[in-house]
Amino acid sequence: MPVFNFTYDSPYFLGDVVDVDTRNVTINAKLEKLRNAHVGSLVAIKAAGTPPEWLISIVTRVIKTSISDAVISQEESKKNKAIEQTGDNTGWETQPLMTEINSVKVLLIGTYREKEGVEKKYFTRSILTVPDIESECYTLEGKELEKFMNIVSEKSKGEHTLDIGHYTLDPEAKAKAYLEGNKLFQRHAALLGSTGSGKSWAVAKILEKAAQLPTSNIIVFDLHGEYKTLDYAKQLRIAGPDDLDGGDRSVLFLPYWLLNADELQTMFVDRSEFTAHNQALVFYEAVIKAKKDVLTKEGKTQVLKSFTIDSPVPFSLESVLKNIQFYDEQMVQGDRGLKQGKFFGQFSRLLVRLESKISDKRYGFLFQAPPAYHRYNSMHQLAENLMGFKGEKKQIKIIDFSEVPADILPVIVGLAARLIYQVQFWMDADKRQPIAFICDEAHQYLPKRSETNSIERRALENFEKIAKEGRKYGVGLFVVSQRPSEVSDTILSQCNNFIVLRLTNAEDQAIVKKLLPESLETFADILPVLEIGEALIVGDSVLLPTKIKISEPRCKPSSATIDFWKEWSAKDKETDIVQAVENMRKQSRRNL
Repeated sequence: MPVFNFTYDSPYFLGDVVDVDTRNVTINAKLEKLRNAHVGSLVAIKAAGTPPEWLISIVTRVIKTSISDAVISQEESKKNKAIEQTGDNTGWETQPLMTEINSVKVLLIGTYREKEGVEKKYFTRSILTVPDIESECYTLEGKELEKFMNIVSEKSKGEHTLDIGHYTLDPEAKAKAYLEGNKLFQRHAALLGSTGSGKSWAVAKILEKAAQLPTSNIIVFDLHGEYKTLDYAKQLRIAGPDDLDGGDRSVLFLPYWLLNADELQTMFVDRSEFTAHNQALVFYEAVIKAKKDVLTKEGKTQVLKSFTIDSPVPFSLESVLKNIQFYDEQMVQGDRGLKQGKFFGQFSRLLVRLESKISDKRYGFLFQAPPAYHRYNSMHQLAENLMGFKGEKKQIKIIDFSEVPADILPVIVGLAARLIYQVQFWMDADKRQPIAFICDEAHQYLPKRSETNSIERRALENFEKIAKEGRKYGVGLFVVSQRPSEVSDTILSQCNNFIVLRLTNAEDQAIVKKLLPESLETFADILPVLEIGEALIVGDSVLLPTKIKISEPRCKPSSATIDFWKEWSAKDKETDIVQAVENMRKQSRRNL
C-alpha cells in the first residue's frame, strides 16, 4: 500500500509546477492553498513512474503578488513615452484588471520511492529526476507527514547511527533524528551557536551516545572545566600549581622537551626585540647541543642518526641556560687585550624570561614535572594515558585546561593534539584505533590566520594539518565555537557536517551561509530564531537537512546559564571572597 494517497481534490493539494531551475522549483498556488505552505515545511512533488516517485522539497519562500502592480508599471511606461512623443494623454484612462499570482518556491532535497507489491519504501538524498511542468504538488501535513517522517527515521537508523533528538517537523516528536556516526567524525564536523544556545548540551549528548560503544575514543579539550560532571568519561587535568608532587594519576604533565623548536622559541623569544634573530639562533644551537649530549651519554646512537631539533628528546634546561649565558658574558682576545664577544649582553632579557618561566609554578606542568617524567619513556606513558589503556572502561577523555595560563594556552592545546596525531601517524595501520578531538571554544586557539599572534599560530598549524590530513590516519575533528567568524577558514572549510544552533551575530550568520552548500544557503535565515537546543543539521551524516530538537543529555555539563534575577531574589546569599582571592594568588581552581 503506497504511503502517499494524494489526489487532485485532496485538501493537501498545493498547486502545479510552473518553473524548474535545477533544484529550485516554483509552484503556482491559489490563495486558499497558499496558506498551507510555511517556510521550512515539506512539499511532495509527483514525478513520473508507476508507482510514482515523489520529489521531497522544503519551502524556502511564499509569495503573494498582485499582477496589477506589474501591469500598471508597464502601462505607465507606455503612457509616458507616448506623451513625450505626441503630447496627447488621452486614451490612457483604462485601469488593468486586478488578478493575483501566488507562488511557492521550494528546494528539492531528496526522492521518496516505493516499489509496487514490495514492502520497500525508502528516501534518498539523491535527486533521481526533476519534476515536469504542471506536476502536482502536495503539502506534507498530519498523517502524511507522520508516515513520511517515520520512514526517514527508520531509513536513518542503522548499526552505525546515533539518535541525537527528533525532527521538529513532526508535531508528535515521534520521528527520531539519527546521525551517521562514521560520516560525522571521519569527515570532520562543526557545532556552532551563540552562548546559551545549547552547545554544551549537544556535545554532552553526542559523548553520551559514543560512551555506549565498547571502544569509542574521543578526547575533549575542555577550557573551562565544563565537562567534569560527565561520570562516564575519564577526567584528566593539566597540572596546576598545587599538583607538582605528581601523585594524582588524573593530573597530566607535559614536559617542555615535548615542544618542537618553533613552540620553544614562541615560549621564550620575543620577536619584537632588536636582537630576536640572534636570540633564536643561539637558543636553537643550545637546545640541539643539550639534546645531543643526552643521546650521546645514554648511547642512543640510532636516535642520533635521525635526530632533528624537533625530536622529542629529554634535555637539560640548565645546560641551555649555561650555554646562552656563556655567549652573553663572553670575552674574546683582541689586539689590545680582552674585548666583548659578538653577542655580549644581547641575551640578558632572554635569560631573565627563561629563568622566570622555569621557576613560575603556573608553568610547573612544563618545567617542574616530577622526576619520573624526565625519563625517555615517559612519552609512551603520556600517550597511553591520553589515548587509552587496553581494556580501559572509560574511553571518553576530558582534558581540563582551565589552570593553564592564557598566554600559552594555544601552544599547550596544540601540543596535546600534535602528540596524539603523531602517534597515530606512526602507528601500523592495522593497529590504529580511530580517535576524535572535540575542540571546545575553538575560537580561542584556532583563530583566522590574519588575526593570529606567534603563540596562536603554532597551535593553528597543528590543527590545520589534522583538518587536512587527519582523516587518512583515523583522526577526526569536531569544532565547537560560539564565534564561527573568528575560527580558521581552513579548518571550517574541511568540515562536511554542521550542527548550527541559534546564531544572532550577523557576521557569524554570514560565515555559516558561506559554509553551507549553495542550494541550502537560505536555511541560514532561520538561525536567529531557533529555540534553545534546536539546531539546523546539514551534511552527509544526516538524511534530511532540517531543524532538529536535540534531546537532553543524562549528565549535564556545568555550563548552565545563571538565572540572575532568581539568584538576586535569594536572601542571605553567602559568598567567599577570601577563598577566591587565595585561589587567584595560588592560580588554582581546586576549591571551586
